[in-house]
Amino acid sequence: MRVYMQTVIDQAEKKPRFYQLVLQEDLINGWTLVREWGNQGSAGRVKKDHFPTRDAAQTALLKVRDTQIKRGFKVVYMRGDDST
Repeated sequence: MRVYMQTVIDQAEKKPRFYQLVLQEDLINGWTLVREWGNQGSAGRVKKDHFPTRDAAQTALLKVRDTQIKRGFKVVYMRGDDST
């Protein structure tokens, strides 16, 4: 599952910010939530969190997504589980 979000900018001189969430199965029977954020067009910061089950990782992804939406981000692209 992948979710890509951006801020809506009001000033032309400011670059929009991005926030990307990616859910990946890892090699040790778990799931990793990869979060990347920063200014559009530049390298962002990355944080990875490990979860024992897909359900736990997906719940965390949705919680982070909802938090970022409340902070002004808009979902630009979402691919993965259609049930969300």
